[in-house]
Amino acid sequence: MNQRDKDLFLDTALLAAKSASKIILESNKKIVKTYKGLTDLVTATDIESETAIIDIIQSNYPKHNVLAEESGKILNESDYTWIVDPLDGTTNFVHNYPFYGVSIALFHDNEVIVGVVIELPSMNIYRATNSSASYCNDDLINVSGTNKLLNSLLVTGFGYVHEENWQKNMKLFKLFTDVTQGVRRSGSAAIDLCHTASGKVDGYWEYDLSPWDVAAGSLIAKQAGAMITNFSGEKFSIYENQVLVSNKKLHKPMINILEQII
Repeated sequence: MNQRDKDLFLDTALLAAKSASKIILESNKKIVKTYKGLTDLVTATDIESETAIIDIIQSNYPKHNVLAEESGKILNESDYTWIVDPLDGTTNFVHNYPFYGVSIALFHDNEVIVGVVIELPSMNIYRATNSSASYCNDDLINVSGTNKLLNSLLVTGFGYVHEENWQKNMKLFKLFTDVTQGVRRSGSAAIDLCHTASGKVDGYWEYDLSPWDVAAGSLIAKQAGAMITNFSGEKFSIYENQVLVSNKKLHKPMINILEQII
């Protein structure tokens, strides 16, 4: 596959993400439509955003598969699968907390090849292909140069189900807070990955994630120079329920902390 093909895929992802972002920013439909769990919200805007994204993808690539957070799988026996989170950070959106976004990735041959995340309401557009650099808007982005945990700022997230992994992460939150300049919890995995990619934070870890949470952001982080693994330092998969991302220099120190709990 040549870069021109990837650029065309990227154009489709950008068009779909921008269309969805417009819907979200103009929407007043913050009324909860349903619950996937006790506190896991879905609004009418989630559904409207996802419908717009899928319509654009299918109009350009009708034979491709789609894996979307709200509507599930559309299978066409293709080697290409679009992975869609139409509104990452729905709880933030419902509460007017300004930290949510749209995430679209294209998966091919066991690899994410295109990733787009739009951070809202700021409209910062993060993008990459697996053979290009990463950008925020028109600017190249790179991970930070921080080389000590003591000088670092980290970010994490917590799942909606307060079971074993949630309890472990509470302990990890304390451990990392004790040895860094701080740990933030924003509520959007896609944006956390992009903030790591652009050096706004130095590292990120989280349990209980789904492919649509991490597919696009993980590629953007990787192409910006990040190291991405599971908690043990082994190969990362978007289908595994954990991710560790850092600027490489902090990876081993972070694993040393994680291993105290996992």
